[in-house]
Amino acid sequence: MSALALQCFAGGEPVAAISPLDRGLAYGDGLFETLRLHEGQPVWWQEHMQRLARGCEALGLAMPDAAWLRARVDELRAKAPGAGVLKLVLSRGEGGRGYAPPPRPRPTLILSLHDLPPPAPAEGLSLRWCDTRLAAQPAMAGLKHLNRLEQVLARREWQDADIHEGLMLDGEGRVVCATAANLFALVDGHWLTPPVDRCGVAGICRRWLLAEGLAREAALERADVEGAQALFLCNAVRGILPVRRLGGREWPAHPDLHALRQRLGRAVPAFAP
Repeated sequence: MSALALQCFAGGEPVAAISPLDRGLAYGDGLFETLRLHEGQPVWWQEHMQRLARGCEALGLAMPDAAWLRARVDELRAKAPGAGVLKLVLSRGEGGRGYAPPPRPRPTLILSLHDLPPPAPAEGLSLRWCDTRLAAQPAMAGLKHLNRLEQVLARREWQDADIHEGLMLDGEGRVVCATAANLFALVDGHWLTPPVDRCGVAGICRRWLLAEGLAREAALERADVEGAQALFLCNAVRGILPVRRLGGREWPAHPDLHALRQRLGRAVPAFAP
């Protein structure tokens, strides 16, 4: 998908393109955030910046100055429609061969604007299980880091346009997430989502649901998901996405899901059903 607008910076200075020696390219040494734009404004901006700051601390990256970064985002979004997707990529910047970080890095920042993804089908998503597993790495768990080969391999497993997403397990067979979304399952009347302390991403929409007391973390096995009363996926671009089918199991529309989507839409108008 091509970008509607694009800006690159090295050490805070505008550049025409990133260096071929950038450590984000060579090693995935960096972070990214994907934000929804609604009426020209980034949704959940502070929450995204807080997660980016946590990632910078974990990786030892310099967090961009908040005011400078918001000014650059505002410059870019003025070039595109009011609704869309903003992607922010932050890497350690250029470095030589070898894993050791440069002593005085000049971080690379890439900002790009994209069209919104097509709307989800009204009847709900169709999912499959992925064969590719997520490796446990607590040092990077929860972070939106650039190392996404596991998700790339998982997404390569299907080309069927009728399958919208795939669910991923960890190496011990516990459910973690979808390739590009967090998973919630209604089990015994409670919305549960797997913890992300070993692998997976601490999603922004997931965080909102937990903070509002609408769900809680709990370990989930494959059988728990397949036997759930209802399922949904969520992320910061598409909000809450009901699931209709997983393999051979189908779910009718659940009233709790309608209520959740209504509540999210009242709190964040970008996701009004």
